[in-house]
Amino acid sequence: MAKRGRAASANAADGKSLRLRAAWLYHAHGLTQNDVADKLGLGRSTVIRLLEEAMRRGEVKIWIEGGEADLIGLALQLENALGIGEVIVVPGADSFEDAAKSVGLALGKYLSGKITDDSTIGVGWGRSLTASLASFHPPARSGVKVLSLLGGAVDTRFSNPGEFAWKFASALNAECYLFPAPLIVNSAQTRRTLIEECGLHPIFRMAAKIDLAVVSAAGIDHKSGSYVRHLVSGREHAELIKLGSVGDVLCNFIDAKGNTVDHPVNSRIMSVDLESLGKARHVVLATGGRHRAAAILATARRIRCHTLITDEAAARAILGLVQSARA
Repeated sequence: MAKRGRAASANAADGKSLRLRAAWLYHAHGLTQNDVADKLGLGRSTVIRLLEEAMRRGEVKIWIEGGEADLIGLALQLENALGIGEVIVVPGADSFEDAAKSVGLALGKYLSGKITDDSTIGVGWGRSLTASLASFHPPARSGVKVLSLLGGAVDTRFSNPGEFAWKFASALNAECYLFPAPLIVNSAQTRRTLIEECGLHPIFRMAAKIDLAVVSAAGIDHKSGSYVRHLVSGREHAELIKLGSVGDVLCNFIDAKGNTVDHPVNSRIMSVDLESLGKARHVVLATGGRHRAAAILATARRIRCHTLITDEAAARAILGLVQSARA
């Protein structure tokens, strides 16, 4: 994980950078020592020494402490470019699954120290959020409420928003409020009926007073690994792309500027509206992967993000988009 910090000497920084790269590949990405050696262009004995040294120095526990100078620089650049108060950048990954795991580990560590007594936490959905449970070890808290911000997925090939909210609440011994509705319904009228006549008003009232919101964002094409693109028809998916959608947040499809795309599918999504989400006291956006850069940037613009947790590939791609827009 990389955040702002005091720079060490060049030699010390280089040594630490190499140790942490080796540690991330071995512990977080699950590579063998031989694989790490091949990836870093080192001998296996050197990799073993680096891993042992990282452990001896306390840089590797269940969590990998510290960061690299280049990632710290990326975090600072993103903070300035996007006007976000806090950016955390983790080392890059080869696939969106690996990116989600790395970002998730950082998210779980971050949230472990962020949650306070008597707080209301709204949670979204996604691989990164699910992966955060592995490193989410908060101290005992009281009076905490956890609220799922969107309905449930019927297709059991995918992880379920309600399942994540329940597990997250269980780790906190908190009250859990699920969103008892399908993720996507057949019409805007059905959505209105469910909200107005089927007892969903308390969910929306709670959502208007969230202390901490934790969400992800997904791109719209197959390279981004989005779950949601499988939940709409092929025709709708093509129409959303034609209308300029770059991805979704809480299954609400948005364009590059963060505006909701004018398509009927958005009126059928069972989730807390993005305006309410943006009013949370603190919004954490956690997503990685180069192919999600446009969606991450659009989401950060739309929901008044306070903390962004992403990976190196996505961070560089986001900066490239910002710089291109200014050229």
